[in-house]
Amino acid sequence: MYEPIRTKSVHTVAAESVDFPHRTREEELDIQLAGHLAALLTVTDELRQLPSRDEELDAAAEELAAQVARLRGGHPPVRAAVAAADPASQAVALHRRAHALAGRALVVAASRADTAAAILAARRMEYHAGAQRLVSA
Repeated sequence: MYEPIRTKSVHTVAAESVDFPHRTREEELDIQLAGHLAALLTVTDELRQLPSRDEELDAAAEELAAQVARLRGGHPPVRAAVAAADPASQAVALHRRAHALAGRALVVAASRADTAAAILAARRMEYHAGAQRLVSA
């Protein structure tokens, strides 16, 4: 009545199957954290293009790039030139997005006990929360 199973089960113990690469929890967290910080770097670069640009954004961009490179084994992040159509009207949205990305990075950094990345993410959250209030006022 039923067709016999002809393939191996996918529910095998990882030690038995060496068909695909396995990553540790720490490696997965490194990948997640690098992704969140790279996204935050992209938004920071967009904010740096605004006419009312803050000098702190330049230093933050360099710190973010250094952390991403550290997490990616020394490979620097790809950075593209940003050309915003109407950057002044996007400032609040960019700060809001940057705040959310910094929050995600903080959660992952705390999970993997990466103090340097957690401090950087927390500082970025504070900055963007304050910037949202200033821009929207």
